[in-house]
Amino acid sequence: MVEVIRCFQGDEISMYQTIYESPLGALQLITQDGVSLSHILYPNQHMENISSYNQLAIFKDTRYWLDEYFKGHQPSINFAISPTGSEFQRTVWRELEHIDYGELKTYGDIAKRVGNVLGKPKMSAQAVGGAVGNNPISIIIPCHRVVGKDGSLTGYGGTVDNKIKLLELEKVDMTHLYRPKKSTKP
Repeated sequence: MVEVIRCFQGDEISMYQTIYESPLGALQLITQDGVSLSHILYPNQHMENISSYNQLAIFKDTRYWLDEYFKGHQPSINFAISPTGSEFQRTVWRELEHIDYGELKTYGDIAKRVGNVLGKPKMSAQAVGGAVGNNPISIIIPCHRVVGKDGSLTGYGGTVDNKIKLLELEKVDMTHLYRPKKSTKP
């Protein structure tokens, strides 16, 4: 049986959260509709004033996925995700979902793919970087698998330290990667 809960209060959507204790700290899981995941946020990104409702099926499914992921497995996403963003951002995030576990892509690689989808042969890697940096569903939409063309572990909203930990968990060869001296993210 599928649990369906409508999360409306008057004319507004009511968001719900739960906290998932991960090896990277307390991750805030958020749903905006009670049935799909809209955010996974690191401690430095948490939103405030959101009602907690730990028993939603979407949170149970997400916790299971994260448990499996942090055990070093490659779980399938068998639940709904609903990242909120512009059409361009959602196009970029859909491309990120095609990056396999343990694989890396550059911002330029993603820009080429997005450019092909949008019929724009000269897509800006910086524009793609902006969309990647605004990914609201970290880890599941694997923005941590995107690096600079020179191997720079460029900014990651969940901190560069956490990006490194995720790539190490996925057994990525880190020898050609480096931490930038300056970063736009922590």
